Amino acid sequence: MELGSKIRKLRKEQNRSQDEIAKVCGFTKSLLSKIENGKTVPPIGTLIKIAETLGTKISILLDDNDFNGTVYTPKARSMEKMVQTDRGYLFSAIAAERPEKLMQPFYFVAQKGKTGKRTISHVGQEFIYVLEGTMIYYVGKEEYTLNAGDSLYFDSVENHKYMLVTDEVKYLSVFCSDTNG
Repeated sequence: MELGSKIRKLRKEQNRSQDEIAKVCGFTKSLLSKIENGKTVPPIGTLIKIAETLGTKISILLDDNDFNGTVYTPKARSMEKMVQTDRGYLFSAIAAERPEKLMQPFYFVAQKGKTGKRTISHVGQEFIYVLEGTMIYYVGKEEYTLNAGDSLYFDSVENHKYMLVTDEVKYLSVFCSDTNG
């Protein structure tokens, strides 16, 4: 099932309107309608807000399979599950098939000049590990230059955004919204 269809199905199962979900998430009904109809793929921060509002996890929205146990994800599988956003980056949810997890890892490929400059914040914590390229990451009022092999761990409720220095940056980002353990 497609991402938008899953969101619509969960919303309708809860007998909730698009207006209600959009208001709680802090965006327009029009945006939610576009997401549900598959006309746009929202950024990760927006997906996290939608998942939280619907009382689920982002991994449930991104994958149909339920599997509790060790999850092996070969590179080819991550590459075939890449999702192109309208924000200038591609991403793949790693181990999405395991619904009961404390963290959600993602593989990102961002391209200079195509990524948004929007500042985001969401509940939880976040870990960034740069695989290739260089980016400047802003958390609160601090600025961090991240090269291949560098990492950053922060509370994602703080305003954060990034800017690419190199033409392309490949990185891992691990989100954890269950901060109570």
